[in-house]
Amino acid sequence: MKKRAASILTMVMSIVMLISSIGLTGCGALNNKALTNYWAADSAVSESLRNYVEKVTNKNDKENFIPVKDRIAVFDMDGTLTCETFYTYYDTMMFINYCLEDHPERVSEELKAAAREIKPGYTAGEELARNFAKAYKGMTVKELYDYAVEFGQKETDSFHNMRYIDGFYLPMVEVVKYLYDNDFTIYVVSGTERTTTRAIIDNSPIKDYVSPAHVIGTEFEVKVKGNEDVSSNMDFKYVDGDELVFTGGFIQKNLNANKTIWIEREIGQQPVLAFGNSGSDTSMMNYVLDKRNPYPAQAYMIVADDNVREWGTQNWNEKSAAYAEQGYIPVSMKNDFLKIYPDTVIRADEQYQEPELEDNEAA
Repeated sequence: MKKRAASILTMVMSIVMLISSIGLTGCGALNNKALTNYWAADSAVSESLRNYVEKVTNKNDKENFIPVKDRIAVFDMDGTLTCETFYTYYDTMMFINYCLEDHPERVSEELKAAAREIKPGYTAGEELARNFAKAYKGMTVKELYDYAVEFGQKETDSFHNMRYIDGFYLPMVEVVKYLYDNDFTIYVVSGTERTTTRAIIDNSPIKDYVSPAHVIGTEFEVKVKGNEDVSSNMDFKYVDGDELVFTGGFIQKNLNANKTIWIEREIGQQPVLAFGNSGSDTSMMNYVLDKRNPYPAQAYMIVADDNVREWGTQNWNEKSAAYAEQGYIPVSMKNDFLKIYPDTVIRADEQYQEPELEDNEAA
């Protein structure tokens, strides 16, 4: 009897010691295997993110700990989470297809001409976004959402075995899941129109980690159908069965300072992590890194320097130095990303193919 009691006591003590050791190591023991599926084993970038997450989630680290409610991470979408390489830039190709292939009967000759003029090296700025808004005039919010989903099933010419919806970078999907598992709230802050961004995210590998309410994007004007020409939304009321439609009006392009402004307006506080890939994201990055942020913060910039698995043309030495000087951590797609896309996705021989026009369009 005494031997049995001693045996039970020993077993209980072993369990207690095991639980204690897990408690002492905290997230660190669990995170040793994080960011290893699609990140290079020697990636200093993934190591820096692991170290950051481990210290800000450790309650015993009084200097660096961040409460769950304040663990907010913001991600740009195009070029950061998903492929933006022309001919695979989602919202631009969606506009071209809508105007020239899927619904040319719904748009003006002016918009068709604008779609034809888009070539590699184009500027995804406010003027183009205004054309997008005009093209979708009269569509309900649900119709635009559904069309964005439908368009995502089309194959891109830039890669073999890739639909537009399949362009998510596997290493960045891994980052989003890793942060979500460590109680970060994820926001996608995109230059793409908000409804389109929601459709993309909702049908992506990160759909379970990003709420539709946590999508911030470019804004097109929306009104209750039948009141498109009424100047003020205060002059009419929504009733059962009404539909919300795009008027063709444009509100703002969510790039540069607008990203900072809309983060403040919709989130109401500074995030602690930011991920981007271009100069149009620097305002968002700088806002996160602002010295008035009460918590430790980091910002990461993707450099498109892989021209074998992707169509990247950026110079790593030049870009990484510029980003590091601004306080961002540069990420090399070539060296930090162990894998970018699934094995079945292969870069095509040609990046760009002119759309085939109908005889009456080519005339």
